[in-house]
Amino acid sequence: MNDELVIAGRTITSRLITGSGKYRDDRIIKDVLRAAECDVITVALRRIDFDQPQENMLNYIPEGKILLPNTSGARNADEAVRIARLAREMGCGDWIKIEVIKDQKFLLPDNWETVRATEILAKEGFVVLPYMSPDLSIARRLVDAGASAVMPLGAPIGSNRGLQTRSLLEILISEIELPIIVDAGIGCPSDAAEAMEMGAAAVLLNTAIASSDDPVAMAEAFKYAVKAGRIAYKSGMASQSYMANASSPLTGFLDS
Repeated sequence: MNDELVIAGRTITSRLITGSGKYRDDRIIKDVLRAAECDVITVALRRIDFDQPQENMLNYIPEGKILLPNTSGARNADEAVRIARLAREMGCGDWIKIEVIKDQKFLLPDNWETVRATEILAKEGFVVLPYMSPDLSIARRLVDAGASAVMPLGAPIGSNRGLQTRSLLEILISEIELPIIVDAGIGCPSDAAEAMEMGAAAVLLNTAIASSDDPVAMAEAFKYAVKAGRIAYKSGMASQSYMANASSPLTGFLDS
């Protein structure tokens, strides 16, 4: 089934996006990406050591992947813009994931500063994918600001709590024409499948893979979960009913 995702004119065959942090050993990243078969991988600019090429985490990312630097550590729009420009100057490309976080307890994004950063960077030609708390009015402002996709959280970053914002995600999926990529909080493959069954364009996760006992096997599990959820969504799932509905007739055979 030809069901490719297109973001800013770029065709993406895998709807699973993975991160590159929290691994016990960065050398495993290459094996994880091979198992996940993902096209896009996020990187935190502050984790890239350009002064020591032999220890550069980018060495473990195969060629051909789309790098999605994030603005991790930014506390306002100005800091996010500065990090994005630095990433492009360092050769990481034009794709950028906006993260603006002031709250250090729950790590929830500052939606208003995110909108402001998105508007500035989109005008500069960046492909902007903003991470945000799910809110329809903010999502619409991000669309107007020039975002290429909208990335609402399913639960707080690294919490592995699944789709705690499900009802809000459903609203965004139904009302926003840009790809909705569920980002943060996904803890197990069934969470990813559920997001895809709802109609999400893709899912982004890191902790659930990196912190598992076997990251390579877990990456493969998420790959299949995302594919299964997408196929289920495209197939048109049966509606739910409060009453039982037998799959075979209960009358007629014994009475005949």
